[in-house]
Amino acid sequence: MIMPMLTFFVFPSSTNYQMKTYEFGGLGGTSDSTTYSVEGIGGQMDGKGTSTTFGGNAGLIFVQNAHVPQITLTNDSSWYNKLKIVITTNNNATDAKYAIAISTDNFVTTNYVQSDNTVGSVLGIEDYQTYVNWGSGTGENVIGLTPNTTYKVKAKAIQGEYTESAYGPESTAATSAVTLSFDIDVASTDTETAAPYTVALGSVGSSGVTTATNLIWVDFATNADSGGMVYVYDQYAGLRSTNVNYTITSASADLAGATEGFGLRVNSATNLTSQSPYNGATDNVGIVNTTIRPIFSASSAVSGGRGSIYVKAKSSPTTPSASDYTDTLTLISSATF
Repeated sequence: MIMPMLTFFVFPSSTNYQMKTYEFGGLGGTSDSTTYSVEGIGGQMDGKGTSTTFGGNAGLIFVQNAHVPQITLTNDSSWYNKLKIVITTNNNATDAKYAIAISTDNFVTTNYVQSDNTVGSVLGIEDYQTYVNWGSGTGENVIGLTPNTTYKVKAKAIQGEYTESAYGPESTAATSAVTLSFDIDVASTDTETAAPYTVALGSVGSSGVTTATNLIWVDFATNADSGGMVYVYDQYAGLRSTNVNYTITSASADLAGATEGFGLRVNSATNLTSQSPYNGATDNVGIVNTTIRPIFSASSAVSGGRGSIYVKAKSSPTTPSASDYTDTLTLISSATF
């Protein structure tokens, strides 16, 4: 007696998906050239499901992919030309490599962080770097950025052929505007004052050094990577009297032992460095004339820079007496970007 064999195929389905065909086993292969590699797999179900927060890929090819990394972008110190990136590996292997895309227009235009941490329009194989190369948990700074600009970044991972992940979530930060602030005050103590700025020496005698009661105070701040300088110069190269046509000439000297003279000496410097010849002690002063000379400096970005300057003078027994000895001092600042 011959019994017929009946075979039934039931296609799996749900309210969201229906598999039209399925089978056991499969086929596939790879193809390589000097510039490209292709992997193909047949006889299996694959596809992609997404939502607003998650994405799921089915199939062996997707299983091979590296885990999608995360990245954070921050401005840690009012930087105007750089931002910090830190990659989260999401449990990728230590030999996985990561590429970072960057944009200023929400990825209408996409550039890439290069292996030297600059930004370029082409993503080369050398720009895929390991977690360690990207600074591990400390991160790396992306340099050469435009001031006062918002940037977005996203990262993807790869671990050998056929494993490149999709880009992960985006992170946003902005560079700061370029800043330089400078102010002067005239007071006997550390006090903010308003113009006009006048320092009175009073009667300058020949028996000792006269130091003005009021000091010149400066405020200096900048976010420039290489800091900046405060400079000083004057109009007459000393204290000039028009009435008697005489100048108490300025010079770098110890006024205690000099016959006469005039100059400046730094009294204090906070977050700034005083510069020669103004950084002497007691009555050692630095020259002021029409040559612009640095009096304070900062070698890196500085906040809260504050310094004070003594004005000192001495006359000789033969110095003509007059009530109009004056000089005009000019202080200027610059930043080194």
